Amino acid sequence: MKMSAIILSGLLMGATAVHAETVFVTLEKDNAIAVVDPIAGALIKTVNIGQRPRGIQLSPDQQTLYVAVSDDNTVLEIDANTLQVKSKLPSGEDPETFAINSLGTRMYVSNEDDNQVTVIDLQKKQLVHQVAVGVEPEGIAVSPDNKWIVSASETTNMVHWIDAETHEIKANTLVDPRPRALTFTADGQQLWVTSEINATVMVIDVASKKITQRVDFSVAGVGQDKIQPVGVVVDNKRQWAYVALGPANRVAVINAQTYQVEKYLLVGARVWNLAFSPQQERLYTTNGVSHDISIIDLLKHKVTKSIAVGRYPWGVAVKR
Repeated sequence: MKMSAIILSGLLMGATAVHAETVFVTLEKDNAIAVVDPIAGALIKTVNIGQRPRGIQLSPDQQTLYVAVSDDNTVLEIDANTLQVKSKLPSGEDPETFAINSLGTRMYVSNEDDNQVTVIDLQKKQLVHQVAVGVEPEGIAVSPDNKWIVSASETTNMVHWIDAETHEIKANTLVDPRPRALTFTADGQQLWVTSEINATVMVIDVASKKITQRVDFSVAGVGQDKIQPVGVVVDNKRQWAYVALGPANRVAVINAQTYQVEKYLLVGARVWNLAFSPQQERLYTTNGVSHDISIIDLLKHKVTKSIAVGRYPWGVAVKR
């Protein structure tokens, strides 16, 4: 092979490696993680991990995978390359969801049964604080500047603004019934919160802690009782927001500037959580009842693939 051909081949291989990604999916009923190659559209393998895995997230450096194994009352720290368990973190009882600050130094865990948020020092692997919040906390997020931890309490119908330095609740925002998931915009100016019972998503101004926008959902041919918003993500440019509508089996596409629903995308049954690809050109959804994930092309806003992964996929994380 000529030298120019070798160089070109190497460049192409390098380009492929840059854009390659791996999708990790927690399987609530299989007590396992599914490992998916989304480009090939194939399930690579399934790894047994612990009892009832749900929340899942990668560390900021992408080298550690964290998984909440609820019935084992811990969050596992896993090598993201070998999938070997490195340690078990003191998460409190029945961890379901959690958030990690952008420095990778603190984890905040929702303890739904105990009505509290557990704070973990990830470097020391120690529990450092527990914050009493409302009834049945689930959704949790950290602001981009690491100033706020926000916890949504499903039964209290509030989001609680926790100071990251003092661990004190500084404000509470009353929201629509049964808030399930929440996410900050990349600029830190807004917090988007879903309401499962009210079939809405609310946009909260971070500065004032007040709701400034409310988006309603209505899907032709689908009963309103089936529209149960859960997962929500907003792209880095704050151009589009995407909301998983649960038993409605749809993802709502929202113009994040006008707050108008532009489209509903049909995915699998009981769509639960969402995650972007590294460059945000694709969106991955976990579909619990159809036991698969869907891949959405975000340039065309079109579902391109469904991949069977195992029983009751719940959480999803993407490694670049």
